[in-house]
Amino acid sequence: MKTNSEKIFSGIIPVLLVIVSLTLHYSCNRSGAVLPGTRITNAEKLGFPKNSRVLILHCDDAGMCEEANIAVKHYFETGDIRSAAVMVPCAYAMDMVEWAKAQDTPDIGVHLTQTSEWRTWRWGPVADAARVPGLIDTEGKMWRDVPEVVNHATAEEIETEVRAQIDKVIAAGYRPSHIDTHMGTMYGSPEYLRVFLKIAEEYGIPANAIDLSDEKVADFFRKSGYPLTPDVVEMMAGYSLPKLDFFSSVPDGNSYENKKENFFRLVSSLNPGLTEIIFHPSVETDNLKTITGSWQQRVWEAQLFSDPAVKKFFADNGIIITNWREVMQRHNN
Repeated sequence: MKTNSEKIFSGIIPVLLVIVSLTLHYSCNRSGAVLPGTRITNAEKLGFPKNSRVLILHCDDAGMCEEANIAVKHYFETGDIRSAAVMVPCAYAMDMVEWAKAQDTPDIGVHLTQTSEWRTWRWGPVADAARVPGLIDTEGKMWRDVPEVVNHATAEEIETEVRAQIDKVIAAGYRPSHIDTHMGTMYGSPEYLRVFLKIAEEYGIPANAIDLSDEKVADFFRKSGYPLTPDVVEMMAGYSLPKLDFFSSVPDGNSYENKKENFFRLVSSLNPGLTEIIFHPSVETDNLKTITGSWQQRVWEAQLFSDPAVKKFFADNGIIITNWREVMQRHNN
């Protein structure tokens, strides 16, 4: 019998598979598409070479557990990965923040968290519970999935919690380089997205905002289930900080080699522009296996970007790797 966490994970897998397949369709089916070179990408606006594929390879879920922190720290220390974000409500979050303070301008952001999805490994809000009752389930933790959050939490409660998470990190003496969204919750409703973009601009900390001016991109995310109403498209058009041209995640695989092949296929399919690709590296332990049914994928993701074959793939294909700190430096110049 599956645990609740495995059921949740198995429910997420089809969504991720749809995203990957739609990514390949979006990138490879050029019929009726804007021809390469006729649209200025956000990468080009930032000064990257025309028609280049620029990637932000991003470690999600730092701070979620010690296993995640070990993997993320190792990637930064080797220089193989240059961007990550921390889940502030989680038990190991401030360990990651304290480590970041001792590094030379690391690209560590806040992985804004309003869900607590696993069966036994759970957390509650950072804000006073009395101020965010809609974010709390019957167990006193955050809801397990995005629809439950949208059904119970107001935009005002979301804003209160978002500010509490960012402010906790700043109060600890570290300024986050960016903000993004755990399980896509900040894109769960137009009202949540408005909070996301407003706070990014107010703090001067970029959000992982996706440029929706390309109708093919907007249509892709609509098919993925995001409520991209005309108001959302207009909202994003008015956002003043840097935007991504596209967003995806490292595909799963039935073996390490298969996972690597799927990743190569994904990157090869991408159009020119600035794309963020997320993944969730963790080192293998018995504890990790009790937390999440995705432990094997996470363990493989902890080795993927130190693999010489992956580095060679990037070099051979002219892939440019950047991070949010460089993006903001280019934006401000």
